[in-house]
Amino acid sequence: MSTSVRVRTVRRCAGVAAAATAATLVLATPASAHVEVASESARALAENVTLTFDAATESDAAGITRLEVFLPKGIAPADVTYGKGPAGWKLVPTGKGFTVSGPPVAVGEDVTYSVVVRRLPDAKSLVFKTLQTYDDGRVDRWIEGEESSGGGHGHSAPVLELKAAAPGAGPVAPTPSASPTPSASPTSATPSPSAPPATEPADAKPTASDRGTVTAEESGSSSALPIGIGVAVLALAGGGLWWFLRSRRNGTA
Repeated sequence: MSTSVRVRTVRRCAGVAAAATAATLVLATPASAHVEVASESARALAENVTLTFDAATESDAAGITRLEVFLPKGIAPADVTYGKGPAGWKLVPTGKGFTVSGPPVAVGEDVTYSVVVRRLPDAKSLVFKTLQTYDDGRVDRWIEGEESSGGGHGHSAPVLELKAAAPGAGPVAPTPSASPTPSASPTSATPSPSAPPATEPADAKPTASDRGTVTAEESGSSSALPIGIGVAVLALAGGGLWWFLRSRRNGTA
């Protein structure tokens, strides 16, 4: 093989290699785009933890306008507050998480924002499924598990690995509520041993058991009165009859 032929062959191989490298980079660019979450104090049961999200763009024609995050179990939407992010962006809680949105960022620009979580749950890792929306209507769905993305980024959801809880860490204390009304003191609820027993009011009505209890003396006195009246009536009637018969006898004589 002549020198010129060898040179052409080397140049051809170099060109093919360069083209293959460029094609590999082009194909790899979309796959490398992803959403990540990180925290310096990512520990189970840690309080007031700042989480930083980085959302890489996949579009060369539109800017990112919105990121919707679905919170993992153990974090309520009300426990998340906004930290910082692109100019004009705001956080709005949803039924299952929150959204951060605002004016579209520049085309090709990634989005970085942070939130503060009141308390992380007792877990080893947390998955934050995310929907990434562009101003042309495109939506990237970062919701897959690592096993479904073949071990690479793919469209896998951002995952936050947590360290073990600090010694003595426990559940979040409930929000303080109004103090209960003090109960009555024992002296006001229980009569003093030296105090005289309460007397029954004078107008208190007798109970059924009281009305049903009648002594023998009361029974005898109540029944003797009508008997005496009856005897007196009979005596008067007998005396009148005797006087009438005697007067008739005297008149006949």
